[in-house]
Amino acid sequence: MRIVHREDQERRERDELAEDAARAAESEGRARSADADALRTEYQRDRDKILHSKSFRRLSHKTQVFLASEGDHFRTRLTHTLEVAQIARTITRALGLNEDLTEAIALGHDLGHTPFGHTGEAALAGSIARHRGINPASPEAAALYRHNEQSVRVVERIENGGAGLNLTFEVRDGILNHTGDLRAETLEGRIVGTADRIAYVNHDIDDAIRAGILREADLPESTHRVLGENHSARIETLVWDMVRTSAATGDIAMSEEVWDAMMELRAFLFANVYTAPVVMAEVEKATHLLADLFDYYVDHLDEVPEDYRVIAEGDDLRAVTDYIAGMTDRFATATYQRLFIPHALSY
Repeated sequence: MRIVHREDQERRERDELAEDAARAAESEGRARSADADALRTEYQRDRDKILHSKSFRRLSHKTQVFLASEGDHFRTRLTHTLEVAQIARTITRALGLNEDLTEAIALGHDLGHTPFGHTGEAALAGSIARHRGINPASPEAAALYRHNEQSVRVVERIENGGAGLNLTFEVRDGILNHTGDLRAETLEGRIVGTADRIAYVNHDIDDAIRAGILREADLPESTHRVLGENHSARIETLVWDMVRTSAATGDIAMSEEVWDAMMELRAFLFANVYTAPVVMAEVEKATHLLADLFDYYVDHLDEVPEDYRVIAEGDDLRAVTDYIAGMTDRFATATYQRLFIPHALSY
């Protein structure tokens, strides 16, 4: 048995990965220089930095869609992250790209998500807008808090008491550009962006069925025909199509038919799950809770932990935003109860 050193792994990347794969030895580097590790490549170090961060641990107590789920099998932000990483790694491996870079981006892509999923993201954006005198319902307001940008802020500025994690450029780029129409510079980053959609479209269907909101038979017939009749078949179809189409085109892509079917499922979820009465009832509660917490801490800035105030460098709204964004669902709920719900009087 012999020790496999970092140089051996870098040599393997150079010799075995696809020509257009990102190679750790050719990384654009970190904001601050650091001595090379004896065993791990730069992307492996980034993966480990993220995995051991406080923000990553908190993902286990941040919900995804079902904000007040009582069962133990509904997804959390952490299980979503792990599903994204698994799907992205499978695609990356099949295309001969850099699995370590993909994994690091996937594990870090949602570190900036708020409590209560995208509901919390919208609530924070609206709260910032109110305090800046901007209409909370305006497009301008929606841009005031984006979880991908906050994820980068977490790894660059918030973690380690303001020092950040000092990640490589490629990982930070993949985290920032994983959502919407944004496009990462590396193929590995682009894989994570699509794997994110594959994961949440499919697991949100699974959770909605578990919650009794949907039945498998309710899904559009066209998506059953194109993607498959169940959760496992859909993911297999999406992954295989992405591998085949990417290999054929030289970029990360799906065939038009399969992409359109996935986006049809996504639209179906918005119409039938994300806006379902049982979900919207919890959305309203969570929105109210976070807005009240935001207003409270703006008025009581001294109660925001000092490290957040120092990191914000005099920007009070930034300090409050960073603090609340980092809360888990249960911590936010417990804080709200402590601040706003009087305890019963004892006689």
